[in-house]
Amino acid sequence: MKKKNTVLLLGITSILILISVQVFIIIGVWNQKSEMFSLRYTLRSQEAMGFIRRRLPSDGFDTVRLLLGSYSEKANRQIHAIKDSKELVSVKKDVFDYFTKVINQEQYLSTLLSAYFDRRGYEKNFKYTIVINNLEMIANDTIVVYHNDNFPYRRPSDRGSLPVTQMVTQNKIVVTWFNEEDNNYRCNFDYFIDFSDKQKMILKETSASLGLSSLSIILVGVMFMITFRNLMEEKRLSNLKTDFINNMTHELKTPLSTITVAGKTLEMVQIRTNEEKILETAKLIGKQSVHLNQLINMILEISMWERTQFQLDKRTVDIEEFMSDVVESFKSGGGNGALITQKYKFTGTKVDLDDVYFTTLVNNLLSNAVKYSDKKSEIDIEGFTSENKICIAFTDNGIGINKNDQKHIFDKFYRASTGNIHKFKGLGLGLYYVKKIAEAHGGDVTVSSRPGRGSTFTVTIPNI
Repeated sequence: MKKKNTVLLLGITSILILISVQVFIIIGVWNQKSEMFSLRYTLRSQEAMGFIRRRLPSDGFDTVRLLLGSYSEKANRQIHAIKDSKELVSVKKDVFDYFTKVINQEQYLSTLLSAYFDRRGYEKNFKYTIVINNLEMIANDTIVVYHNDNFPYRRPSDRGSLPVTQMVTQNKIVVTWFNEEDNNYRCNFDYFIDFSDKQKMILKETSASLGLSSLSIILVGVMFMITFRNLMEEKRLSNLKTDFINNMTHELKTPLSTITVAGKTLEMVQIRTNEEKILETAKLIGKQSVHLNQLINMILEISMWERTQFQLDKRTVDIEEFMSDVVESFKSGGGNGALITQKYKFTGTKVDLDDVYFTTLVNNLLSNAVKYSDKKSEIDIEGFTSENKICIAFTDNGIGINKNDQKHIFDKFYRASTGNIHKFKGLGLGLYYVKKIAEAHGGDVTVSSRPGRGSTFTVTIPNI
């Protein structure tokens, strides 16, 4: 068990490492493609700006210059005439807002870039952002209206000379920057573009590698789950096997011990002279021999049932008469004083069944009802027809079965228990036989139970 746990732990660790590596590779591929995308469009933007400056009469900001030149003369005089600091702050804000509005609304560089990208077969749909870094009003002295400390001051001769590494800010691409200046103002601003469907474009480019990596993670996860489930099933079957061997040993030893003791008893002189004691001991040996033979046959039949299908010898019976005979026989044989009531609504219903196997089915259910009861057994048997089936429900007042055990009670060798202690002895084959016999007749068996409230087993088989 310790070895299995070590193997399981190593397996889980290996799979987690493999999945982590795959996730790391996926993230790396995504980031690499994102950087390549930004670099590609940075270069294309510079290419576009070079074309616009060389071939077109405008850079897209002609209207902006006219409006700002007209406005700045008045704004410059107003700002230089203000002495109150609070009023100056308010006016500076108004001037800055006006410059921001005009630059964003009146520029048509975006139109020029989009047209260029379209002609070259590039993605033409993008969003633009214009960020003012420095704004000054110029007269005899210079008044700074706004300055962004995160951006250095740039001279007009520096235009377009930024290194590529400085031209990508987060998801935005710096296309160019402007340093506009006339007699009244000096304004420095950057022009960014951002592709709204960038993630989709990157996903399209990386779909093959991402798909293979994701598929490998899924396959590894599925294989791990299958392997883990098989390991747990193997562990469960191993425990059931051990439990079965222990119980079988106990069950077989009981009649063997009785036969051994009875045989030694017959060797005693005082017993050999007493015919009544000899007959009683012989009957005991015979009874225990039958019990031992039944246990051995039960074990041998497991292998036969697994190798071949049931070979049923069906005959047509009146199900109500059949059930009454089987129940009465059980009462007189192994009923142990159980109170059994029968309510049938078959009204002469005929059924094709193997009377030997179906008798075993009924006896197993009745025996379990008696065995798994901590008080005098009371069993209600109700029979009725439903569509093309007959249903026989066996309800007892026993100890009940919890939900977890209900999932496995029809499994071979499985026995419900409290913890690891089995209060009631058995081989764990009774309900397994019941299930097999019901299915061999084309039917099924279900259970409904609550701990301490008894159980109801319902057997259904097809009607004629």
